[in-house]
Amino acid sequence: MKRIILILVILVSFGSIDFISAQQVNKELYTKDHVPNRKPIPYAHIREADVLWAKKIWRVIDLREKINLPMFYPTTKMDDRMSLIDLLVYGITYEGLTAYSTKSDDEFQVPLTLDQVLREMGAVSDTMEIQNPETGLYETKVIEGEVRSTEFKQIMLKEIWFFDRNYSRMDVRIVGICPIREYVKDSDDGEGQVVQSQAFWVYFPEARGLLARHEVFNPNNDAQRRTFDDIFIKRYFGSYIYRESNVYNNRRIEDYTAGMEAMMESERIKSAMFDLEHDMWEF
Repeated sequence: MKRIILILVILVSFGSIDFISAQQVNKELYTKDHVPNRKPIPYAHIREADVLWAKKIWRVIDLREKINLPMFYPTTKMDDRMSLIDLLVYGITYEGLTAYSTKSDDEFQVPLTLDQVLREMGAVSDTMEIQNPETGLYETKVIEGEVRSTEFKQIMLKEIWFFDRNYSRMDVRIVGICPIREYVKDSDDGEGQVVQSQAFWVYFPEARGLLARHEVFNPNNDAQRRTFDDIFIKRYFGSYIYRESNVYNNRRIEDYTAGMEAMMESERIKSAMFDLEHDMWEF
């Protein structure tokens, strides 16, 4: 009888320890159900007759700017959060998000396979001669490549700005997202050269469902997390205009100016669009 009572006491004590440890593992005040079940708010329907003016704009978001840091961090998954680059790779790998080649510019014509996406992101396998510590002989081994999300310090957006006569306002629709990889490439003279390359394009309306289900850090309130979709739709980011649609094969600003003049040209295009909106009104 005493043995049975002792066994019951031991089982109850272990159960209480498991309960306490389970309570300690729960790091949040409540279960977060809102963001994982969110759906993006659909765009309002636009009639062709209501669009009085439209212009295609390409802009670059530098993820190193303070306002853009929530898209760059965390560099490793933390508290169910991940960086924008890691989220896009996750969507392409597990949720069927389509990536398009940059070789056809930004027309979303040539889909890429997962292997092609990883290759464009620098995850290329390499063979190296490694010395065996036991035999002292050099052996050829294949080193698997990996995606380094920290190499992607910029992203490019393709947008269409338009004036909607129905609502009497200037509005914008994001068409695509393109991560830009910045890495050091070995040269013949032994000195590394910094190279920037566009990895792939993602059609933004297709990615909105994925972006709306993943939160980003809110520096002002941990209880009210924003999502990636909120950042893009509500324009919580800093950027500069990289190109506008033009007759010269949509040439980039850097193709015809540089330095301070390029920054001024970017601001001129931005100001011209908002001046056009103001000119639409009559007082």
